[in-house]
Amino acid sequence: MNRDTRTALMDLAEHSVRSRGFDGFSYADLAEAIGIRKASIHYHFPTKANLSEALIERYQTHLQHGLAEIKTTHSSAGERFKALIALYRSALHDGQTVCLCVAFSICRESLSEAVISRVGAVRTMVLQWLMAMFERGQRDGTIVAIQNSTDEARTTLATLEGAHLAARTEEDPAVFDAATRLLNARCQG
Repeated sequence: MNRDTRTALMDLAEHSVRSRGFDGFSYADLAEAIGIRKASIHYHFPTKANLSEALIERYQTHLQHGLAEIKTTHSSAGERFKALIALYRSALHDGQTVCLCVAFSICRESLSEAVISRVGAVRTMVLQWLMAMFERGQRDGTIVAIQNSTDEARTTLATLEGAHLAARTEEDPAVFDAATRLLNARCQG
């Protein structure tokens, strides 16, 4: 199996997890969709636990790059906040998927401790990024009504994740937009 097939497997598995949950697909499903034998999948990912670890590791790296890009391309906290909301919205794919952390959280009982820990690490990374953004917002005045950066970060992440679930339930990104309207309204720049 070449690198492109491995990437295709990971892309398909991630889409499956994000749209149907971790328990909503099997290696047989992946093999059929890609046109390979299950043994080929087992060569790179001996177990679904190994696959889930690779998925969350890749997701964390992509999200880290996305957050760094937002920080680089947007100077004010308000602009960064709007960009983060847009990043989360883009993960909805027209209401057909949720972010990988939300999808994994729903199927927590089926995951290895390593993956559960990594999901926690991803959430911590986002919370720290949000705290820094809110602290910047207090300094530059581009986000209104900031109370406490830690509480703001926790509330924002819960709102974004909950908005994902609601939009997926309705299969409508407009539900996400409605749920995040007040967050966007707080941005002054």
